[in-house]
Amino acid sequence: MPSSKLSRHSYHHGDLANALTEAALELARAGGPEAVVLREAARQIGVSATAAYRHFNSREDLIHAVKDCALTELAERMQQELEATAAADDTVEALAARMRALGHGYISFALEKPGLFRTAFHHSEPMTGRQGMDPLETAPFRMLMRILDRLVELGAIDPQRRPYLGMFAWATAHGVADLLLDGPLRNFPRDVQRAAVQHALDATVAGILAR
Repeated sequence: MPSSKLSRHSYHHGDLANALTEAALELARAGGPEAVVLREAARQIGVSATAAYRHFNSREDLIHAVKDCALTELAERMQQELEATAAADDTVEALAARMRALGHGYISFALEKPGLFRTAFHHSEPMTGRQGMDPLETAPFRMLMRILDRLVELGAIDPQRRPYLGMFAWATAHGVADLLLDGPLRNFPRDVQRAAVQHALDATVAGILAR
């Protein structure tokens, strides 16, 4: 990604919208959603606020563009964890390992890139003329849903229990991440934090697979 100190020559003619998004993404990395300001993004790349407003009608429009980028990075971090596991087949044990990997990737992203994580799930108004982002349609959530669907196919999950298991797993991972970032767990020693993450992921997987 570009540095937050972008020059007026850091974007190609006709690509100002992407340059503004990249500048805003760097602002989010450094300061979370509160740092994403359209005028500041314009200043970072050396254009006027008037020029910026030709591409984004409001700060909320820019926030939504940054959210999309942050969610893409989150999905990539979760994919890295999946690829690092040796669980390549479709046994119940392998799928359980992949669920833990997804959760670990989710929480690791939050700790490694807190500004982007907070921005990805920042509550904002819908974009002008468009519906707001549906979290259930984001790539990270779809990755989890595919694993749960496969576990149903293998008979490891009762289909009647399936509808809310994705939300259960997501809520657990997100709650742990939030506690580590902004809650009381942030002050605990690292080894205690790691143990809390592992126990939470193990308990979540066990709960999903419980008969």
